[in-house]
Amino acid sequence: MSRVGKAPITIPSGVTVTVSDANVVTVKGPKGQLEQALDSDITVSQEDGVLTVVRPTDQKRHKALHGLYRALINNMVVGVTNGYKVEQELVGVGYRATNSGNTLDLVLGFSHHYVFELPSEIKVSTTAEKGKNPTIILESIDKQLIGQVAAKIRSLRAPEPYKGKGVKFVGEVLRRKAGKSASKK
Repeated sequence: MSRVGKAPITIPSGVTVTVSDANVVTVKGPKGQLEQALDSDITVSQEDGVLTVVRPTDQKRHKALHGLYRALINNMVVGVTNGYKVEQELVGVGYRATNSGNTLDLVLGFSHHYVFELPSEIKVSTTAEKGKNPTIILESIDKQLIGQVAAKIRSLRAPEPYKGKGVKFVGEVLRRKAGKSASKK
């Protein structure tokens, strides 16, 4: 049995989970509401504040879906309870980030600005303190959406291995290369 799939999901107080006849799981909490459609083979049962995801057989497909849907439902419960936060920093001379509402304006060393319109489910804020790299802070209840948006922002100028310039996640460890001068001895 899947180690992820067989783990029960405890529902915190203030969160309600409903499963419709069309196999759609709806999670409501203090921060908002999320929905996820499930495969018709996977069933979700709720007893005494604990959710369990059940698969019908031990087929490879059912095993894969078992762990997947359990993880997705757990991410939804955590999202509506605590929310998710992603911090990215811009490393490089002249790199800047500003926002007005849900529009993010990035200066990443190119001849043009990147104006990035974010989905309404994501809250964005930017900080620029003297002596520190500019920071982009994304907050949302949807883990999939915030991860996809953060990856898209990072892909605009991924960190390069020599000087580390680019958009990186706060706390991310980059593999650095020595460069040309290290090989001449």
